[in-house]
Amino acid sequence: MPTTQANKAVLFTAFEPSGDDHAAAVIAELRRRRPGLAIHAWGGPKMQAAGAELVARTGADAVMGVPGLAKIREHRQINKNIAHWLAAHPEVVLHVPVDSPAANFPICKIAKTQGRRVVHLVAPQLWAWGPWRIKKLKRCTDLVLCLLPFEQEWFAARDVPARFIGHPLFDEALDHGALDQRASEMPRAKNDAPNIAILPGSRPAEIRRNFPVMLNAFNALRERHPGAHAVVAAVTETAREDLYARANLHGGWPKDMDVVVGETDAVIRWCDLALVVSGTVTLQIAKQAKPMVIMYKTNELMFKLVASRVLTTEHFALPNLIAGREAIPELVPYFKDQGQLIEAAEKLIASEALRNEQSQALREITSKFDGIEAAREAADAIEEVAQLPARRVIDGAPVRSTTPSA
Repeated sequence: MPTTQANKAVLFTAFEPSGDDHAAAVIAELRRRRPGLAIHAWGGPKMQAAGAELVARTGADAVMGVPGLAKIREHRQINKNIAHWLAAHPEVVLHVPVDSPAANFPICKIAKTQGRRVVHLVAPQLWAWGPWRIKKLKRCTDLVLCLLPFEQEWFAARDVPARFIGHPLFDEALDHGALDQRASEMPRAKNDAPNIAILPGSRPAEIRRNFPVMLNAFNALRERHPGAHAVVAAVTETAREDLYARANLHGGWPKDMDVVVGETDAVIRWCDLALVVSGTVTLQIAKQAKPMVIMYKTNELMFKLVASRVLTTEHFALPNLIAGREAIPELVPYFKDQGQLIEAAEKLIASEALRNEQSQALREITSKFDGIEAAREAADAIEEVAQLPARRVIDGAPVRSTTPSA
């Protein structure tokens, strides 16, 4: 059946839990606006819950870095499946790849070859590494949706259509009352010692590399500040079990350290200082303007042989990238034991002025997202590029028009 304005469909592809998160918010917004729009996905459970029809489940075993042979073969098969599926579904006029450029670029090429338009949700971080891939991106995109303020200008300067849409993390205001209540239920430090949040990442490899360093750093800080207490924010129950196992390999679980699951915002609310692995969670901390030290431990030899040759950015942590300077102590890449981490934390513990200065810097960073709702902006862009029918509004409620847009 020929594709008309009335039966257009959209395909999302996401291959990591973070992509599942980003896509789900946009899918929910599209579903709210257009209940009859067909939205298909290779994606995760949150995308399905938001209203996408899953063609296949992805993201359960996402990897970082160089994939193994089995993963490469798996994605080659996924690419073939998507190519066949798209050929059988001419009503799909738009492909929305979500993050994961290594997995999504081949699918974008397939979509473009078959005459579909492509809108990238989450800009590939070519400004950080692999800028030579800009030509590939030009060939396989119609619009790049940027979560970080500086990205739109960077892509535009290289003739790639781009639009800053804000970050989903800032779409909803925090319930400070509920967070205060939960934080009050967590054990607190004694003798004016600090409450220290530990956020060791979500992936097993991140926990393996970073948590032992953080654990040793807390043990040392507790000796210097008797009464100090730590709460570790685990993303899942599996991560909690992994944390206990790692601690048992490094002297056991400290008596003044607790762990909670799925309550990152409450742990941030509770703390005086956070030790955090570099990633999106640093923006969660920034949202509450809490002082932090950011780290990311990696293999020194591999970094010097590979990463140092392709990385092009001066800073790595998201708050510093947005600020354009090192507003937050950043130990990235981190090769040593806990010494540097302890030193950076001690400076913040010892100086209220430094803590206040950092909190102010974080407020300035997060102010760049004020008044911008990422899900709404992304949905606007998708409707525009897909040339979906215009929506009318009656009594404040959007109604799908029967008249095609120009």
